[in-house]
Amino acid sequence: MPQHPRTSLLALALTSGVTALLLTGCAGWQERVCMPDEDPVLAVNSSGSGCVAEDEEPAPGWTRYPEGKVPVHLDDKWDRYWSDKTVDENGRIVPQPQ
Repeated sequence: MPQHPRTSLLALALTSGVTALLLTGCAGWQERVCMPDEDPVLAVNSSGSGCVAEDEEPAPGWTRYPEGKVPVHLDDKWDRYWSDKTVDENGRIVPQPQ
């Protein structure tokens, strides 16, 4: 019994999609810095970083990242930016202590 042309096209499209996912290894996936309900924070005058619940204030000695400079994924633009910087007690961006 001959296959319907639409069935063949659908099977080809599905097979192609699955093959593409397998070959790319899900290249579009990036590990998040924090869980979706958390905000990343950094240690004041130090090299530490962590996460805090969105509705909580960071612990003393910690602060949220400056607006517009918040890392979301590991190795994204802002994660790399903060790799050698922190903020001081006045919120100024400064080099991390050695």
